[in-house]
Amino acid sequence: MELLKRPRRLRTNPLIRTMTRETRMDASSLIYPMFVKDGNGIKEEIPSMENQYRYSVDMLPKALYEAADAGVKSVMLFGIPDSKDECGSGAYAEDGIVQRALRIAKRECPDMYLITDVCMCEYTSHGHCGILKGDTVDNDATLPYLANIALSHVAAGADMVAPSDMMDGRINEIRTLLDKNGYIDTPIMSYAVKYSSAFYGPFREAAGSAPAFGDRKSYQMDYHNRKEALKEALLDVEEGADIIMVKPALSYLDIIREVANEITLPVAAYSVSGEYAMIKAAANCGYIDEDSIVCESATSIYRAGSNILITYYAKELAKFIKDGRIG
Repeated sequence: MELLKRPRRLRTNPLIRTMTRETRMDASSLIYPMFVKDGNGIKEEIPSMENQYRYSVDMLPKALYEAADAGVKSVMLFGIPDSKDECGSGAYAEDGIVQRALRIAKRECPDMYLITDVCMCEYTSHGHCGILKGDTVDNDATLPYLANIALSHVAAGADMVAPSDMMDGRINEIRTLLDKNGYIDTPIMSYAVKYSSAFYGPFREAAGSAPAFGDRKSYQMDYHNRKEALKEALLDVEEGADIIMVKPALSYLDIIREVANEITLPVAAYSVSGEYAMIKAAANCGYIDEDSIVCESATSIYRAGSNILITYYAKELAKFIKDGRIG
């Protein structure tokens, strides 16, 4: 048979397959989410997220070194305070849990790039992401609080801030306050396209951030919507965001591609707790090969257009990249 074009020619051995690979990954593009809490000597496993832990500040450096040894260069910190109040004051307190974690992390692990989640849900007694007016979150009243949280994180040592609240206008508010205080070079990674998703369940257990009443559908996005994602992303680009995030990842690969096609900024995707928990559960039942699924699903996220991947499998993926299994 005379065939001039044979795609299989470029699949004949591992070397040519790697040489002609379209999607490539590097460990420097991985971000590992970590949870810090008040107390001492604490390393407690999160029940719904096997092999993920809550750390007290004194235990954090060892965990950071373990991540670095695996090849992870960036982490995102989430705080779990001992006490909460109506306005989430622990989120912007000078001696707040994240602020203390940043100081010790910067001192003990200076080469680790430190990103912080900027939100209020872990710190408010009602579990919502902003200041309440009756039973609803008051968007405009919340903005100064978010900006002050971001400023307090950067002052404590954060290399980047990542607002996850989904309030309209918060990127402009944060950028303005950071610049006013001399932090013009600190980038903002915006949770620009964050859907109201059932995939967040294990995280809410891990961070104790479930709302005490109602839900977050008035500020997080409706998962039926595609065009709205572009609107949100473009608004945050205009307000000064440096990186645009899509969250969750696996069920939103089409959205990642849409955003990546539309904007010129780097695109991040957050492979969230529910995605992690499902893979773990299926692997524990013997239904799937965990390592292979982790590699394939991560590759699909990059292939869809993400430049950065926030994932609880960051340590494993960094090792797989180093070993040449993916990348």
